[in-house]
Amino acid sequence: MTSPYSALPSRAFWRKAVVEASPFDQSDLYQPKWKISPETKIATAGSCFAQHITSHLRAHRFNVLDLERPPFSLAEEHHQRFGFSLYSCRYGNIYTAQQLLQLAQEARGRFQPQEPAWERDGRWFDAQRPGVEPEGLDSADAVREHRHHHLTRVRLMFKRMDLFIFTLGLTEAWVRPGGLQDTVYPTAPGTIAGQFEPQRYAFRNYGCASVIQALQSFRRVVLSLRRGRSFQMLLTVSPVPLTATASGDHVLAATTYSKAVLRAAAGDLAAGSEAIDYFPSYEIITNQAARGVFYEANLRSVRSQGVSVAMDTFLEAHRSEALNRNGLGADTSPGATMPTRVRGKSASRVRRQGQRAQRQTNQRQRSGDLQCEEALLEAFGP
Repeated sequence: MTSPYSALPSRAFWRKAVVEASPFDQSDLYQPKWKISPETKIATAGSCFAQHITSHLRAHRFNVLDLERPPFSLAEEHHQRFGFSLYSCRYGNIYTAQQLLQLAQEARGRFQPQEPAWERDGRWFDAQRPGVEPEGLDSADAVREHRHHHLTRVRLMFKRMDLFIFTLGLTEAWVRPGGLQDTVYPTAPGTIAGQFEPQRYAFRNYGCASVIQALQSFRRVVLSLRRGRSFQMLLTVSPVPLTATASGDHVLAATTYSKAVLRAAAGDLAAGSEAIDYFPSYEIITNQAARGVFYEANLRSVRSQGVSVAMDTFLEAHRSEALNRNGLGADTSPGATMPTRVRGKSASRVRRQGQRAQRQTNQRQRSGDLQCEEALLEAFGP
């Protein structure tokens, strides 16, 4: 008696691949479409969990772009607090596909956010990234000047990158409706700055089709910036549950909906394009075989052990390409290309950059110190 399942490998069966397999070894789970070479210029963005991805890639000396560097006067221990070195540019957390699309459109000159600056106690904050200036700026004009500089770096990143790694975090967002397009915010007004007014703002909970459409539109906008020169995208889904939901549903049901939508959208996009791949960080952390061991006591924050398992899975798939040369490190200069010697940088200096990134990663893992606006919603609960 024959069956189409008779010749399938062990990884296709739940008992062999999950029940009898170690949750700490997920090497069979990720089979990348393409390898990441030492010359691959990587840009990163996404929700809070994406900060782990960025720091691990830098620590393991992948060529991660960092095109919005902190001023020399800012001490290293304050870099993350002010939004530096979290991602390839200083845009803070990007939780939704719609927010990502909006950033690309703004960088391309095709979108102007409504209400670009929020006020709190006489200080002004960029409404699109309110967490990057924790003490605010002197005026709304100063916010506009800072944002203009920021968008020049974002444009450069989109033009220079070879691979864009994006971690999808949420489907829920607060927006300012208006004209042909909503203005999407990374957090609700009133959480960090601004004032929430029900008649001015609206809640959105995006479905699968909307997420797919936003990511496809994002690719088209970036391709137009690059004059048609292609780039690769690696999508992941954050395993971090929602802190709170405004959907009216139980937060557990809302979390399940959100992650299911994002996972389905990422899978659909990856299946339909050779230029898009999916990395299963969500599956690794939420794996039933781990029995919750990868989560902290709050059942939201991912333990450093879980992050390490996820990133080890990624690194193992690309290790032979990325780690077999000397002198690899983060691309911190606007013109870096990443041979053994990076434009004017000695291999020892690049190695020190990798060591610094590793220290930051270790410190972050010990303290759970992620810059995360969404986590602030806990303060507004009963």
